[in-house]
Amino acid sequence: MDLDGKTSLPKPDAEESSDYYFQSYSHFSIHEEMLKDEVRTGTYRRAIVENPELFKDKVVLDVGSGTGILSMFAVQAGARMVIGIDCSEIVTQAREIAKANGFEDKITFIKGKVEEVELPVDKVDIIVSEWMGYFLLYENMLSTVLYARDKWLKPGGHILPDKARLYFCGIEDADYKQEKIGWWSNVYGFDMTCIQKIAMQEPLIDVVESHSVVTNSSQIVEIDINKIGKDELTFASNFHLTCTRNDIIHALVAYFDVQFSMPRGNLGFSTGPMDRYTHWKQTVFYLNEPLSVYSGEEIMGEFSCKPNAKNPREMDIMVRYTHKGAVENFKPVSHSQQYFLR
Repeated sequence: MDLDGKTSLPKPDAEESSDYYFQSYSHFSIHEEMLKDEVRTGTYRRAIVENPELFKDKVVLDVGSGTGILSMFAVQAGARMVIGIDCSEIVTQAREIAKANGFEDKITFIKGKVEEVELPVDKVDIIVSEWMGYFLLYENMLSTVLYARDKWLKPGGHILPDKARLYFCGIEDADYKQEKIGWWSNVYGFDMTCIQKIAMQEPLIDVVESHSVVTNSSQIVEIDINKIGKDELTFASNFHLTCTRNDIIHALVAYFDVQFSMPRGNLGFSTGPMDRYTHWKQTVFYLNEPLSVYSGEEIMGEFSCKPNAKNPREMDIMVRYTHKGAVENFKPVSHSQQYFLR
């Protein structure tokens, strides 16, 4: 199954994984889903169109330009030239879209990998990109943005968005865990519990209801896209959660926010369970052993993340955590779990 729950073909070998990734963005449905995400697209529009003083007469690079929506926003904001790069076949439609809207003399679309193409200019003033994947870092497109930054962005140039943060919180999710994980114990009368172990290692991309949240949120990592290096996309970070009610925690949930630092004030959005729906939803890490918790108790741990060695667009994740109870004689219980975001 794909992350969106649809049946998928077998994945290609490692050497073909990059092409497989780009081919997926040739399908119109994925662009429709992103464009209809009003939180996503509306925030980008406000950040660009409502800041003409930043874009007027500037050269803009759109990394992963897709249908060209961000490129057209940049022209509306006054950009002199916009260059969009995308490695999927959607570039053909993007050119037609730009022409249909009278922007063909302002926008140049280049089909190819950012790491392999040449631009018609030496440097750009602004880079715009919607690089965020599920769990923020899935698909590892940020590394491509960093490559473009280091090669083409002028000193003092701008990147939009320029900051991102990843968070954890704990949730009660007994019914859905049983539906997604426990179900394998009896499949039309057959015992398939061996698959449960595999299913537990694959984080689930889904909508988490706000009433399921049992803890506060803890920031895992903060990314400044102006400064971060590619090697820093492999990281380990501590987290500290405090339980807000008596309940049972079945999973840890990851979500992210992004920020646009703009002349007219910062803009941004969050993908958390307390916020408006986005197509990124949330990332659910089910625990092997549910935690019975009381209000005020703590869950402390370490989260580590790195791109998969065979396919760097996938993520290998380790979570180590300790439940510290409120009762005086409570003995802290430590756990560790490996996850694979595929």
